[in-house]
Amino acid sequence: MKQKGWEKKTAAKVGKKVESELYRNDWFFADKGDFATLTDISVDGDYGTLPNERPIQEYIEKGVVVINKPSGPTSHEVAAFVRDILEVKVAGHSGSLDPIVTGIQPVMVGKATRAVAALRLSGKEYICLMKLQRSVPEKLIRSTVSEFVGSVYQMPPVRSAVKRALRLRKIYYIDVLEIQDNYVLMKVGCEAGTYIRKLCHDIGLALGIGAQMQELVRSKAGPFTDARPVSLQELKDAYVLFKESGDESALRDLILPMESAFSQLPRIVVRDSAVAALCSGAFLARPGVAGYSTNIKTGDLVAVFSQKGEIISLSVALMSPDEISESDSGFVAKPKAVLMEKGIYPAIWKNKQMRENLQNESELSEK
Repeated sequence: MKQKGWEKKTAAKVGKKVESELYRNDWFFADKGDFATLTDISVDGDYGTLPNERPIQEYIEKGVVVINKPSGPTSHEVAAFVRDILEVKVAGHSGSLDPIVTGIQPVMVGKATRAVAALRLSGKEYICLMKLQRSVPEKLIRSTVSEFVGSVYQMPPVRSAVKRALRLRKIYYIDVLEIQDNYVLMKVGCEAGTYIRKLCHDIGLALGIGAQMQELVRSKAGPFTDARPVSLQELKDAYVLFKESGDESALRDLILPMESAFSQLPRIVVRDSAVAALCSGAFLARPGVAGYSTNIKTGDLVAVFSQKGEIISLSVALMSPDEISESDSGFVAKPKAVLMEKGIYPAIWKNKQMRENLQNESELSEK
C-alpha cells in the first residue's frame, strides 16, 4: 500500500531506535518536569478501576513485589519463588543480581511481566563496600573516585550473561559515605548494565594499589527503593493468610500495582473516549490527550495512562510538549507495548473512517 502524506511525515520524524535503547531510561535521576492538563481529569467515570481497588486476583496478576533478595539464590530463582508463592503462571525480575548480592529485586507478576523490559533497563543504585589493598589518604580516595562520575568504558567479566565487548555506561554519582582503614563505603547511582565489581577494580588501578568489591547491596531499581522491601517469608505468610481466611489486607500491603513500575517515565493521560482504540493498537491522536508531562522528548518512551491511573501502553512520543500544547490534531504517540486488555472501556470509535485510520496506523507501526 502506498504511504499517505501523514504516514511519511511521521515515519521521517521519529526514526527507529534499537529496542534496548528505547527501553533504557534513567528518568529517576532526572528532573521529573511538571504535568500540564488540557482538560479536567476525573476518576469518577463509569469505566475502568483505580489500580489500588482492583479485585484481589486481578490485583495480584497485575502486581509488582519489591523483594528483599537474600544472599544465595539467583534472581531467576527469586522470581520463581514469587511465582510459586502467589500461584501464578509467570513472574519476571527487573535485572539480574549475582547470587551473593543482596537488596531490592522488583518482581513483576502475571500480566505485569509484559512491562519487564522498561524496568530492567532503568537506572540502578547500589551501596558498595570496596576493599583497597592498602590504606591511602582520604583526600586521594575521594578525588580519584570523583573522576569515575560520568561516562566510563567497561568490559563485562568473563563470567557474565552478556557478550564480552567494550561498552559505555554512565555513572550518575558516587557518594563516599565512610572510609575506615582500607575499606570504602560508597553509594553509586548508575545506568543499567553497569558492573560495580569492575568499577571497584578500575578505581583500584587508578589509585595504583588495587581494589575489589567486598559487599554489594542494591538500594534502587528504577522507581523502586529500599524503603519497604518484602521478604519471601512475609509474602508467603500474607498469601497463606489470604487463602485461609480471605483477609486481603496483608497482600495488598506487600504487592504494588504494576503502574508503580512506570512512575519514573514521562506520562500522558488520555480521555476515556480514547482508551478502547489505544487498546487495539491505535496511535494516540492529539484530541484524545487530557494531560502530559512537560519533560517528554520526541522519540523517547512514554507511559500512557487512563484518567483513573491505569496503564494503557508504553508508547513512543511523536510530539514534544510544545507541539502537544500548540496542536489541535496529529499523532502524539505510537504504541510500543499495549498493556491494557480490550473490553474494559467502550469502543466508541467504531465507524468506517476510524477503522480505516486504525488500520493505517497499525501498518505504519509494523514498518
